Amino acid sequence: MAWAFFAGRHRKSRMQSLHTLLKSTASHSFCECEAAPAIEHDARDKGFPSVEIFSADQAGVDCVLSNLPVSSASTVAAERSKSPRKPLYTPEQRARRDATPWTMVQAILAPLQFLVFLISLGLVAFYLTTGKGYEAATASILIKTFLLYTIMITGSIWEKVVFDEWLFVEAFFWEDVFSMLVLALQTLYVVALLKGWWTPEQQVYIAVAAYGTYLVNAAQFLWKLRVARLEGKKNDAGSQGGQMSPSMTAPGTNWAGQQS
Repeated sequence: MAWAFFAGRHRKSRMQSLHTLLKSTASHSFCECEAAPAIEHDARDKGFPSVEIFSADQAGVDCVLSNLPVSSASTVAAERSKSPRKPLYTPEQRARRDATPWTMVQAILAPLQFLVFLISLGLVAFYLTTGKGYEAATASILIKTFLLYTIMITGSIWEKVVFDEWLFVEAFFWEDVFSMLVLALQTLYVVALLKGWWTPEQQVYIAVAAYGTYLVNAAQFLWKLRVARLEGKKNDAGSQGGQMSPSMTAPGTNWAGQQS
């Protein structure tokens, strides 16, 4: 469908009837288009109290008037430019997520790694403030690194099953980006420990950087978990009369909070 607006000094032969309408109704008529705000402003300058928006398959042919007030014209383009937010899952992806056992694996590993993170964070803080407990802090970081790789691998399998991609699916792209950053920092710590790079304290600070990145990633996960639950409630309310389904409680994402 072609969209255009008409002024009195253009296409006189085809716009005779429209000019008559304009002169008789004290309104400004134009075809609905992305230029609606500019046309509205022009109509105000010319003293027209209202604006008529219409569309036509061909300019000047079979226009259908809708008589919108001037104040409404400015919202036409904005409303047309708005598009609903893409859901995290299609119905097929949601069904695969709820059916795969890898969702439960992620749901178990996520709180487990968070518990290890809290314990390790306490041991690391104790070492950095007192200079004592280096062995315990090191062991906790290594355990956390092991969980990181475990959740990274199982999370990638989960994404493949649900989205048919191993990593960096559109729905969780930035979660995966931060997961890889956490993975890189934790791996750097292990390499530095094995190679004897830098001092023990400097090595531990690498783990601290990984933990800080993990917290950002955890916040990403919590937000996506909330979005997934809201979508689950909406879908279940529409299809099951508001009854809860597994989609409302599944973690539904691959994140370094699950992976580190």
